[in-house]
Amino acid sequence: MQISVNQFETYADGLDHAEDLAFDNEGILWAGGEIGQVYRIPEKGRVEEVTNVGGFCLGLTFSAADELYICNAKLACVIKVKKNGKSSLFADSAEAHKLKLPNYGVFDSSGNLFVSDSGEWSKSSGCIVRFDSRGRGQVFLDGPQPFPNGLALSADERFLFIAQSHTDDVLQVEIREDGSAGDRELYATGLARVPDGLAFDVEGNLYVSCYASDNIFRVSPEREVALLAYDRDGTTLARPTNIAFGGPQNDELYVANLGRWHINRVKLGVKGQPLANQKK
Repeated sequence: MQISVNQFETYADGLDHAEDLAFDNEGILWAGGEIGQVYRIPEKGRVEEVTNVGGFCLGLTFSAADELYICNAKLACVIKVKKNGKSSLFADSAEAHKLKLPNYGVFDSSGNLFVSDSGEWSKSSGCIVRFDSRGRGQVFLDGPQPFPNGLALSADERFLFIAQSHTDDVLQVEIREDGSAGDRELYATGLARVPDGLAFDVEGNLYVSCYASDNIFRVSPEREVALLAYDRDGTTLARPTNIAFGGPQNDELYVANLGRWHINRVKLGVKGQPLANQKK
């Protein structure tokens, strides 16, 4: 079932080209800006700038301890930000691998953090790194990967899903018990153009937001790809990058629009899969 773009409403406006967004365990929305702003959005229409870490904030994710981790493109590192705004460097390398363009991170329930290091936009030079619960990093999936971008974990945390922006598809990678990468296969293809963000609902549907085509796809557990929403004018869905479930019932899909200054949302009627900081 396709959703009309008119069903999306603006939740927050006036942000400096937010690339990502994430909810803390209180249900409050956070986002980042293109010159390092870190925004807190406690309710519709209310935007607070908590701090500025410099650089360009890309992916945001919360740990189980509800601390915010931000992938910073210009600073080529991952920064940890506490809710009072105090920030510190988490990592700029994983063993011998120096981060080039850390783009998106996702925590599992054991405290391991997976980060896409996208590499150069014009080349397939990316990889995935993994930091364990003690902060020790290593390359999880070596390159060259075609600009790995948004990440998501399966509900049982046995598989990592990777949006590959240059090949318009999503890769599924097995996570072995020792934390290493196992079998890998294409999970969904034809996600034109430039898939960026990923999010699962509790029914196992995977939502994929596409930056260059102003649309969102839904991929069923049977791997059937269907268009969920499309904005012909590119003003409501305006270069959508990352997506996240939120709202009182966790059944609203929130969208960051890098091409403009707003975050919008739409009620889907199905709850999002809980992330590491949302699991009870």
